[in-house]
Amino acid sequence: MVSIRSLRPLTSKQAGFTFIEVLLAIAIFSVVSLAGFTILDSVLKSDEKSQLKTTRLNELQRAFILIERDFIQVARRKVRLNGEGSIDGFMHTDEGNFATSTQAIGFVRHGWSNPGLMLPRSDLQSVGYQLTDNVLERVHFNFVDPVLGEEPKIRPLMSQVNEVSFEFHDGKEWQETLDNNKLPFAVAIEIDTEDLGIIRRQFLVAGEP
Repeated sequence: MVSIRSLRPLTSKQAGFTFIEVLLAIAIFSVVSLAGFTILDSVLKSDEKSQLKTTRLNELQRAFILIERDFIQVARRKVRLNGEGSIDGFMHTDEGNFATSTQAIGFVRHGWSNPGLMLPRSDLQSVGYQLTDNVLERVHFNFVDPVLGEEPKIRPLMSQVNEVSFEFHDGKEWQETLDNNKLPFAVAIEIDTEDLGIIRRQFLVAGEP
């Protein structure tokens, strides 16, 4: 005999999410995703700024190392530029002599590497620093006394520079003007930058005995 209960169709309860629960889950996921994206974007921007600042500081450090190397090896020798006659004095900041910029300094230095004098030049080098289009540049000639019309070699050192000025220490005090007949005991270079403000560095020079 078949039981009546066994003839009844089998039924099961189906569980699921309501529409409101789905909307709430989407909203929570959106908030979490937005927070994660904001944090990631902040980290990437901070890393970019850090890399730019590191690159900038490395640029300044390389520039000042090169400037110091030149100044501490200043020679007691008059400068001759562009095939013209020698300029009075061991250093000069005269307008238009060494560079096209009015904010410039030029001199002759010792110590230009030439092992065994294998290259057809001396170990003296005419160098200068000039400001052109907000870029501090180092310029030099292949020969200490360049021939008429010889173009200098230009190396950009520092960007975003508004102004460059120089001061000279005569053993007693700093002066803005330079005695052409003597070497100063120290040279100060003051650089006004767009992002870091004014930077002042002082370099010892051989000076007068």
